[in-house]
Amino acid sequence: MFQFTSLFALTALAAATSAAPSSGDCTGTISSLDDVAAAVKCITVVINSFTVPAGETLNLNLLSGSTVTMSGDVTFGNKTWAGPLFQVSGTNINCKSKLCASLLNSPSSTCVLVNGNGHTFDGNGPFYWDGQGGNGGVTKPAPMMKIKISGTFTNVKVLNSPARTYSVSNPAALTISKLTIDNSLGDQPNSKSGGKAAGHNTDGFDCSTTDLVIEDSTIMNQDDCLAINKGSNITFQRNTCSGGHGISVGSISSDVTVSNINIIGNTVINNDQALRIKTKADATDSTVSGITYTGNTATGMREFGVLIDQSYPDTLGTPGTGVKLSGVNFVGAQNTISVNSGAQRVAVNCGSGSCTGSWDWSALTVTGGSAGKIVNFSGIKNFSQ
Repeated sequence: MFQFTSLFALTALAAATSAAPSSGDCTGTISSLDDVAAAVKCITVVINSFTVPAGETLNLNLLSGSTVTMSGDVTFGNKTWAGPLFQVSGTNINCKSKLCASLLNSPSSTCVLVNGNGHTFDGNGPFYWDGQGGNGGVTKPAPMMKIKISGTFTNVKVLNSPARTYSVSNPAALTISKLTIDNSLGDQPNSKSGGKAAGHNTDGFDCSTTDLVIEDSTIMNQDDCLAINKGSNITFQRNTCSGGHGISVGSISSDVTVSNINIIGNTVINNDQALRIKTKADATDSTVSGITYTGNTATGMREFGVLIDQSYPDTLGTPGTGVKLSGVNFVGAQNTISVNSGAQRVAVNCGSGSCTGSWDWSALTVTGGSAGKIVNFSGIKNFSQ
């Protein structure tokens, strides 16, 4: 339902319910999808508890300078379709809030504050989970959550995403903080998964963007905790990743640039690998540079401690040469990784001539398991395994 604050006269209320004022100086309340169109004409938006009908997207196209708060949990109905289940974006008009001005260099960029207050978006993953993720089986909404704003997105919980959780493509600076992604139920098999973990391809954050910070969040899933596919000026810090495939740059396709990526102070628990860079074997005309790891801790790695591999989708297969990789450094506070007995500590699989420069690995310690091979590259300094 669409509400003005009590400061407005009843006559103003009657006029405004058909068309919100251009300033957006009102409060819009969402208790069903029918309320969305009117509510997003206001700078202040409140989301109450409700169920989104199956096959529909909760799509918030917000005014710049908006504040969105959740006052209840949102559940999504079940249907085999492509999704997304939730999308938040914004119009490109002048910011009206002090928050906007403080976060962005350009006052004309989209800027909003989304605060979940700890409430949950429930994707009802068990309805979809069949152990195949995006590789087959039923069609699954992927991503579940599409984020296309700048400003702040904080204190939101996602429970049981059908497949990939967040896709992030912010138009200007964005800080994502204090999120929980809980797909831990997907670790268990179900009647459709043939004895395998029922959840699959449940990536935490897939990012193709610039000027992004993701921090102080917890991710429990069955795929990459973070996957950076392209972009620059991305920081991933003080997060906890449990059960999945680790923190990844990639997979990198053709005609992609990735630069200035900072992976700082994260905790990785019982993942396939802790830290990975993966580039596609057939990729061409791409560059990856300036990847810095500082103060990360990992325990219980099942396959690798650190894996840098240019043969994706194979693992340690024939590497491609179309992605130039440079400036991969472990510096500052020590990165401490322990791997299980059957795992490799560090494996680097470069295409001929495609890994370049000198890489400082002085702040990396990996224990357990066995040493992996370093192929086609001699530029790693201050490290031995």
